[in-house]
Amino acid sequence: MGTVSAEPVDIYDPDWYLGDDVHDTFARLRRDDPVRWQEIDGQAGYWAVLRHADLVHVSRHPELFSSWEGSVVLEDLAPEQLDLMRHMLLVMDPPGHTTYRKPLAPHFGARVIGRMEDQVRTLCREILASAAASDDVDLVRDVAGPLPARVIAGIMGLPMADAARIQRWAEATVGGQDEEVSGDDPGTASIEMAMYGIELAAARRAMGPDAPDDDVTALLLSTEFEGGEPMSDVDFGSFFVQLVTAGNDTTKAMMSAGVLELIRHPDQLAALRADPALLPDAVEEMLRYCNPLHYFRRTAVADTELGGKAIRAGDKVALVYTSANRDEAVFADAGAFDIRRNPNPHVSFGIGAHFCLGAHLARLEAKVFVEELLAAFGTIELAGEPAKVRSNLANAYKRLPVRLAR
Repeated sequence: MGTVSAEPVDIYDPDWYLGDDVHDTFARLRRDDPVRWQEIDGQAGYWAVLRHADLVHVSRHPELFSSWEGSVVLEDLAPEQLDLMRHMLLVMDPPGHTTYRKPLAPHFGARVIGRMEDQVRTLCREILASAAASDDVDLVRDVAGPLPARVIAGIMGLPMADAARIQRWAEATVGGQDEEVSGDDPGTASIEMAMYGIELAAARRAMGPDAPDDDVTALLLSTEFEGGEPMSDVDFGSFFVQLVTAGNDTTKAMMSAGVLELIRHPDQLAALRADPALLPDAVEEMLRYCNPLHYFRRTAVADTELGGKAIRAGDKVALVYTSANRDEAVFADAGAFDIRRNPNPHVSFGIGAHFCLGAHLARLEAKVFVEELLAAFGTIELAGEPAKVRSNLANAYKRLPVRLAR
């Protein structure tokens, strides 16, 4: 059990993340209380890991800080919820995590993902053409949002008509603390998504030799794990939830927030237009500065020490990416958005065993998205007040009105 810090701020409160003092507060805490105990009303609190080095340490020691033990969210889950999440790669610990990840990783490698560029570019141009025909454009809803959903639908072999549905599921799953985003019953979104995946797997298997063999669904269902066993329908459903959520909502969040920063920094927007070679570093800076998730949780499985604090077995530990990505010990002028920043050792994709399987796809989508957006529109400017998602998990905008003109 931890000791409550004298610092009055509640960094668990979803409303706090809507304010303007998040980064200033994290900077003070990195200096004065970098492994900070935070209470949660009605259940056990957690240790917030705020410095880059400490976050990397926790991430590289899954044998001590477990994903499987309590899942990756701070809230205590009902046993049936926890059991469902434990089928996800995201929540597995080694060696089980390695067993599942190793045969899947080649399907998400840089070379394989690179072959999707033309497909991503075509989808992006279709979306931007539609946006150009509208006077009222929301960058989140109309532009950044549809692209990842359609890319996921394409690579998984889903009907393109289902893209909007999986986009809504992903939004509700990640933004569940914001009623405007999640709707009346946010808890059903991940279940519905998993059932969709399970039904997809069963339908594909029933097709036998007539089933498509050239999409990610076919690759996953044909992959053999240790012992020669294929992925079960339930495991596929859980993996489908993770892939759709991570590959959709988080990518949308990073792309829309990244474009907002370009709008807020017109000199850097102009530099990017003048020199497209800056784009890869610009994408990495968007990932650092606009990390789409505030945190992921681990659970200590043995007593240990971190940042001078005694961590007990069973304690919740939060990897706070929003703080670590602006650690002054790692990033020069850490609070500045700089598309020329290099090197850029951000932790937005995680570190160690749980480094994001879809990192190459997210980078490709962001690169093509920004490239095509700048090519299509000579004017990109705010047309109203941006609105953030109320969440201590999702670092995202739910509304971002813009004016796009050729």
